[in-house]
Amino acid sequence: MQILVTGAHGKVGAATIHELIAAGHEVTGCDVVAPVYEGGDFGAHYVQADLTDAGDAFAVVRGADVVIHCAALPEPTRNVGSTVFRNNVMATFNVAEAAVRMGVDRVVNVSSETVTGMAFAERPFHAAAAPIDESVPARPQDPYALAKVFGEQLMDAMVARSDVTAVSIRPSWVQWEGNYERSLKPWVSDPFSAPPSESFWSYIDIYDLAHGLRLAAEARTAGHEALYVVSADNGTGRPLRELIAHHFGEAVAVGELARADAGGISYAKAERLIGYKPAHTWRDYLNEDGLLLDAPRERLARGETGVQRGRAALG
Repeated sequence: MQILVTGAHGKVGAATIHELIAAGHEVTGCDVVAPVYEGGDFGAHYVQADLTDAGDAFAVVRGADVVIHCAALPEPTRNVGSTVFRNNVMATFNVAEAAVRMGVDRVVNVSSETVTGMAFAERPFHAAAAPIDESVPARPQDPYALAKVFGEQLMDAMVARSDVTAVSIRPSWVQWEGNYERSLKPWVSDPFSAPPSESFWSYIDIYDLAHGLRLAAEARTAGHEALYVVSADNGTGRPLRELIAHHFGEAVAVGELARADAGGISYAKAERLIGYKPAHTWRDYLNEDGLLLDAPRERLARGETGVQRGRAALG
């Protein structure tokens, strides 16, 4: 298939490009980053485009069978709220509009676990039960989560008025060789002293996420489906029931778990609909003190991670 990956220079976009090339797809990436002129293509073609501009969106979407839409400002604390909301909503609107008008078959929309509203809430709250699944309602307070909810609604509108199908993938906290230690060390080393996690210590390995995005692109589900894609275990290595009892007491009911150290978000729907099953764990990257192992550290230093190779494929 001819697949367009937006946000190609971001870590999720780059890892996805690496995954798609390995699977034999023809890949184009786009981002706001300037291209390397006369650099050639190294596995994928790259086009500079600002998706908040409708003309740019229509130009890059044209000719694609599938669009995997990763482009976004990735959280609400490094840009003013209005910028986060405007950028993320308008980019998704333009991609959806272009997909309809240009005859795209399918859009895979990268949404977020934050649609529930808990991650960046100004008035904190938490789910009443674990594991969290797609039945938990969206109650966003912040501009990033609100934009992601609007993005899923744009997918609903797109499939309602056209033959385009869609999947919205809701990843948890995305980890790769470049941030595993920084992100998860407090959880791994002392999760009972660290602040509680509104996602119940869920995370997602970036290469499992990239695989999930490819599965969503290749699947033949009808309409629009929203799916959580997360790791099988939690990011602490401790039993989830113990973590929840310590941090939330009886305020959170814990249901059936696939394993004692399960993550707090369920990927059962993604497994059922697109065949997703995670293959990686934080233990592939970190020791029991939360420090990066030698093998991933050396891959990162040599520029041989999947993220780095995906970026290099763009030229």
